[in-house]
Amino acid sequence: MNFFRAAGRSVRLVGMFVVAGVELAVTQPETREQRADWLHRFCARAMRGMGIEIKVSGSFPKRGAVISNHLSYLDIVVYAAVHPCVFVSKAEIRSWPVVGWMTTMSGTVYVERGHGGSAMKARAGMQAAVDAGLPVVFFPEGTTSNGSGLLKFHSGLLAQAMDGGAPVTAACLRYELGEDNGPDVSVADDVCYWGDRNMWRHVFTFLGLRGASAEVRFAEGPMEFSSGVLHRKQAAVEARAAVAALRTNTFGEGEQVAGEMHHF
Repeated sequence: MNFFRAAGRSVRLVGMFVVAGVELAVTQPETREQRADWLHRFCARAMRGMGIEIKVSGSFPKRGAVISNHLSYLDIVVYAAVHPCVFVSKAEIRSWPVVGWMTTMSGTVYVERGHGGSAMKARAGMQAAVDAGLPVVFFPEGTTSNGSGLLKFHSGLLAQAMDGGAPVTAACLRYELGEDNGPDVSVADDVCYWGDRNMWRHVFTFLGLRGASAEVRFAEGPMEFSSGVLHRKQAAVEARAAVAALRTNTFGEGEQVAGEMHHF
């Protein structure tokens, strides 16, 4: 990790946040489409500014739910950079300085994890986004891992999407380092964000890396579940299998037990 590269990119990223924040405060987008478009443009600029290439296979669905594996805080930026969309995220982010205000203004649907019926409460926001013609992205694992495998998929949000009649499309992402960053640097430890780590230190380290890229793969079409929402546990198993198949077929990664995770 190059300290000066990380410092320079940090300053550039702060500048992007300031410009995007001013734009958001001035324009005050009212519709979900306008907010999603703002987030899309900001994230696409941020990826270009950080020199992070995004490779996409398949097509981002125009509407419905998109389910994906979860590796890092960067996942949200990657998906938003590819296409305007709405995310379902943990409610704690709403209280973060600056970032919380920006995610709220961009139309994020929040989930109160650990509270009964949280997924059902998020359904109205998810349905409103779907009705507006925007895809809704969420991560059924509920937390991040080191990318060595998939964690168990939770069924709450998936059941709400299915019950609302939204098509569900599987997606999968991974990160790569195309250049040598030193013997102690790896994708699992320095790009993926998991375990008991300081987030801001991890971000600074990541910004100092060379040759970072993201690859996203979308399934050819929506999933066809074997049963309805009443069997949501089975639906979660099938959803996990669909994402696992994308990992195996696209990235050549078989099923393994994922490493220790970090709630995000």
